[in-house]
Amino acid sequence: MNNAAGQALLAAADQQLVDGVLARQARALAKAITLVESTRRDHQARAEQVLAALLPHTGQAIRVGISGAPGAGKSTFIEALGLHLIGRGHRIAVLAVDPSSTISGGAILGDKTRMEKLSTRPEAFIRPSPSGGSLGGVAEKTREAMLVCEAAGFDVVIVETVGVGQSETTVAGMVDAFVLLQLPNAGDDLQAIKKGIVELADLVAINKADLDPKAAQFAKHQFENALGLLRATSAHWRPKVLTLSAQTGEGIAGFWQEIETHRKTLEASGELAQKRRRQALDWMWTLIDAELRNRFRHHEGVKHDLEKVSRCVTAGSMTPAAAAHRLLNHLQEKN
Repeated sequence: MNNAAGQALLAAADQQLVDGVLARQARALAKAITLVESTRRDHQARAEQVLAALLPHTGQAIRVGISGAPGAGKSTFIEALGLHLIGRGHRIAVLAVDPSSTISGGAILGDKTRMEKLSTRPEAFIRPSPSGGSLGGVAEKTREAMLVCEAAGFDVVIVETVGVGQSETTVAGMVDAFVLLQLPNAGDDLQAIKKGIVELADLVAINKADLDPKAAQFAKHQFENALGLLRATSAHWRPKVLTLSAQTGEGIAGFWQEIETHRKTLEASGELAQKRRRQALDWMWTLIDAELRNRFRHHEGVKHDLEKVSRCVTAGSMTPAAAAHRLLNHLQEKN
């Protein structure tokens, strides 16, 4: 379906929602993201049409992913960066992902509280979302929410991950620049050289450098050495390591200058366009995988047999492989 056809099929309420997002109305933006995040089938169908109508107005923002262990000061850093960018004439959207409880499924969603100054600025939009059990430190609909924010005229979109450490790699596949925030005394040489999240970083920022400048410089040296041993994610960009202090604001301007240099470098080489095309394709396959898993769980044959097969696996009378094949065979049956 082309965009024109998609817009023609929009219900009056959804067309009003699209118009509100394009008019940069905060209420419409929040409602559009809520629609996108909904798990209801009818809402998902509406969300697809709304996104199709907004798609021509997306793609111009600088997309930045920020990860780091709890305590690294991500929220304080993002607030300092956001206020700096607003001072330079930018509009900034922050998609902050909070971890969901594995027991209750709930999430605190406290990022607006932690970014008190930034949340009061009309040039900023902060949207906390629960991870909902999604892997990789982001929420299931973070990518779609990012497009809605771009359509609303935000020229910088920041994704703040949940902060669970080495497993937070999904965000690197949806942003232009992936930033790893670290503390001066976090880890040693072996810790710094770990692959995974470190090798995906375009920039490593050592925060709270004002508390112990000597330790911050030592950490900077560690990461520079570690990154030198890892394969670069880009043929035209070598990852940089910076020291800064979100609390005092020292180094924030220099950090953003590196982000802009990274953007210009990738644009000039054509790598940014290639990267985004690759990310869009990966995104498509991620959605396909998620939908196939959902359809599998809701298949009548699977639902009927799942409890029995699960008991056999836990009792040791059936191997997990045999159980998986038995359940998958139900997909060849007609409901």
